[in-house]
Amino acid sequence: AVAVTKVFPLPALSRKQKTVLVVCGPEQNGAVGLVCARHLRVFEYEPTIFYPTRSLDPLHQDLTTQCEKMDIPFLSYLPTEVQLINDAYGLVVDAVLGPGVEPREVGGPCTRALATLKLLSIPLVSLDIPSGWDAETGEDSEDGLRPDVLVSLGAPKRCAGRFSGRHHFVAGRFVPDDVRRKFALSLPGYTGTDCVAAL
Repeated sequence: AVAVTKVFPLPALSRKQKTVLVVCGPEQNGAVGLVCARHLRVFEYEPTIFYPTRSLDPLHQDLTTQCEKMDIPFLSYLPTEVQLINDAYGLVVDAVLGPGVEPREVGGPCTRALATLKLLSIPLVSLDIPSGWDAETGEDSEDGLRPDVLVSLGAPKRCAGRFSGRHHFVAGRFVPDDVRRKFALSLPGYTGTDCVAAL
């Protein structure tokens, strides 16, 4: 959510642009999307969540409850008419698929959502990896998204080398030093108490 505020600061946005559609999948990336929506609400954006295949995991359920208690609306369906989404929202957050999850594994509503997201003309922000991409090889399926902004969690995945969007951030200052050394990670320097850094 902080990366969104850096690229799309509230004072520079029109009323329509403050509306953010967060599309969540059933795996870990979906939980990250729920957290993103919650923080966007705290930062005075107007998020709406589409979460078609809800996880039974207690963490996901708790995050869903938190979003509901914050009066963040949940869509019961995602319009297939792309222009409706373009007109209603200023940007979309892709939290559908994370590393190791293929579009065919989640199927149904998530696959249909990806097909719709590919056609949008409003900015798209992907969390960790763009949905439909292989985290290691960077290969993408026919459903792979092309985001304008990529927010890598912890450290950029190998696929980030193929990212050609406008902005790339790393979020989360939680990679332990031994892991950093083991994988020879070259992470950005964070300023002060920032938890997000531009690459």
